[in-house]
Amino acid sequence: MPSPRYSAYNIDIPASTLEALNHRLRQTRWPDEPTQDWSYGAKPAFIRELVTYWIDSFNWHAQLERIGKLPHFQASVRGRALHFVYVIGDGPRPFPIVLTHGWPGTFLEMSNLIPLLTRPAEHGADPADAFDVIVPSLPGFAFSQQLPPGGALDEVCAMWHELLNGVLGYRSYGAHGGDIGASVTARLAGLYPRSVVGIHLTSVSGSAIIRYLGEGARPISDAERAFLDAQAQWYDAEGGYAHLQRTKPQTLAFALNDSPVGLCAWITEKLRAWSDCGGDVERVFSKDEILTGATIYWATQTIASSMRMYFDMRVTPWRLGRNVRVETPTGVAIFPADIAHPPREWGERVFNIVRWTEPARGGHFPAHEQPAVLAHELRELFRPLRQAATT
Repeated sequence: MPSPRYSAYNIDIPASTLEALNHRLRQTRWPDEPTQDWSYGAKPAFIRELVTYWIDSFNWHAQLERIGKLPHFQASVRGRALHFVYVIGDGPRPFPIVLTHGWPGTFLEMSNLIPLLTRPAEHGADPADAFDVIVPSLPGFAFSQQLPPGGALDEVCAMWHELLNGVLGYRSYGAHGGDIGASVTARLAGLYPRSVVGIHLTSVSGSAIIRYLGEGARPISDAERAFLDAQAQWYDAEGGYAHLQRTKPQTLAFALNDSPVGLCAWITEKLRAWSDCGGDVERVFSKDEILTGATIYWATQTIASSMRMYFDMRVTPWRLGRNVRVETPTGVAIFPADIAHPPREWGERVFNIVRWTEPARGGHFPAHEQPAVLAHELRELFRPLRQAATT
């Protein structure tokens, strides 16, 4: 599969890094515990339990073996090292799709979804619905080189398009994303409409595109007003992380880059709050899964650059002109435990929505939580679009 444009990539964390991590975990200075629940943030007892497991039972090499079953590659894209997973579909005419993760995720967020898309026949679906799946690591996340300060969505999209079109040689392709990945996916369609034949989003609430509709837009409906009120209440109760990462990420970076327990607590609290776990994060994410992500962030020292994307997206936002729409056919799935629930008319202000669904279960990480549901949504959306793109 590798070509002169890209090469195989082996994930390898030095033993010295793992030993230093273990030492730091054992030397943790624990804060006082004002409560034994999640009301003040990360639950003290659970974080202590998680760290004990990290020290005594977590097996990075076993997780590395699992991660290594995915085909990893690296390419120089617009002058920067970009890591990506690339799996060729098993079907008569696999269609390429780029899946973009969000924060605090990594490429591993998509690992449950990949085989359902690339080998549909093995999972009871039509082999004609097979995809070639490309999962890049966002710049500054895990194994992808970070952007310079101020680099935001347009540069990420330019990298994605060069990867798909220039490096991998796809004339047309589809895209899916949630969280930051939804903003990347939406902007990708706006910048490269001749190549992006369809997009699928699990969020249309936080995308910067919605905020710049311009004058002359229709009045806000009652359903939209209720959504905006609910979103404001959510940000008041839960949005402190975003405000800090959008305004002063470097201050937080000193703490999280230095303390693996702080890093783990910062991530774990969000995995619990945003997933459909009923308050028990281990119903959705095992300790091994939580700690694999935390170990990757720690070893690559990318928690700071991952948070900095929030700042860069704020200071260099992308905007449409007045009343301009993204005409690329768009599918949206709003999962019930996600952080916001916009009505369809909110998304239709900007997107050409051809499919809108509201699954019964799932949260902010649907590729991990409900991969079969998400795979079905992607197959249904792209079935007619792939046919049109190849005729």
